[in-house]
Amino acid sequence: MIDITEKKPLKYMLFGSLYFTEGLFTAVGFVIVPIYFVESGLSIGFATFAIGIALIPSTLKFFQGGMVDYYRKHGRKRFIIFGGVLFSLGFFLMGFFNPSSLLIPFVLGLFISVIGFVFLDVSADAWAIEISTIHDRGKINGAMFTGYYIGMAVGTATLGIIASMLGYSTAFFVVGTIVFFVILFPLIVRENIREEKKHHISKLIIQEFKKPMIQLVSIFTIFLVINRGMLFVLIPLYMDLNLHLDIAQIGLIITVFPIACALGSICGGCLSDYWGRKNTLYITIIGSIIFSGVLIFAGNWFLIAMVYGIIGFFQGGYATSGLAMMMDFTNPKIGATQFSIFASLGNTGMTIGETISGSLVTLLGFTGAFLYSAWFFGPALLILYFIKLKKYVRKEEI
Repeated sequence: MIDITEKKPLKYMLFGSLYFTEGLFTAVGFVIVPIYFVESGLSIGFATFAIGIALIPSTLKFFQGGMVDYYRKHGRKRFIIFGGVLFSLGFFLMGFFNPSSLLIPFVLGLFISVIGFVFLDVSADAWAIEISTIHDRGKINGAMFTGYYIGMAVGTATLGIIASMLGYSTAFFVVGTIVFFVILFPLIVRENIREEKKHHISKLIIQEFKKPMIQLVSIFTIFLVINRGMLFVLIPLYMDLNLHLDIAQIGLIITVFPIACALGSICGGCLSDYWGRKNTLYITIIGSIIFSGVLIFAGNWFLIAMVYGIIGFFQGGYATSGLAMMMDFTNPKIGATQFSIFASLGNTGMTIGETISGSLVTLLGFTGAFLYSAWFFGPALLILYFIKLKKYVRKEEI
């Protein structure tokens, strides 16, 4: 058994590989599956509805987080392996069914993979919180998000080619196989399970979220990612409607984004450990504000690719340092539950951004929408100023 607490490169490799599988899932869930549904003859509305049903477990991840914390005496690794097995099994099931004739079994396979994905995600986060300190938490998050964005880039670049050449079923089998082999890594890692008395999870959660600083971090989490959700929708639409780029060009430019995010995650993680969370967040948020505004001058494919890449770099930086800060504020006794609540709030912010972006384009055009996406960082910066980090550093981390 390997003790990764004594071997930091292996620690970063472990969490990076687990998040790599999550990046693959994002590529499949938001790119491959919707196209597969439409090509199978389903309407866009029905396809998105079916995907939404399958994704329900991801919006309720604090339930899985609570289960992982409730059985904390068994450790986090077992739940990572359990989630990975479900994750892999779901994709193998999807490979056996065609949604045009067997939609319910196909969606059931996707549903099972989402449940496994969420168990893997919340367990990996809780394990990272337990074995990290304030001095290396940024780098661990950097490794996580680097793995995630590489998985997303690899997934969008290769799975589509595999699906077009060998069929969608083969693409799903490939993902299931990769996930299966990745979760073999935790099997050789020793987990030092802390023997502690049993805690009442709901009571601890209420105690934590009564604290003013936890409440500030929760609100900050929502405002931090509204811009991200808006640009996720706006930039592809802008390239299509205003720049009149074809789908191949748009796909190539979008690939620049996760690569830049991966580089930003590495830099943001390292800087947040050396310069502090807040300093890194100030720099990356201000950079995001500036270049979100610069989007109004991106009138051709080269400029939009360059600006989108720079935005991706800053987004990777503030996502990594922001999540490291959330881990700093997370009570390790309820690490899976509390951190999954923070993550759910972040998903809420993303959803707000995605939802309002279309209305803003209709009312103000792309120029106004891009400027408003930058404006939403204003409340985040104001809240960040009042967040105090030092009082939440645990004694064992000093």
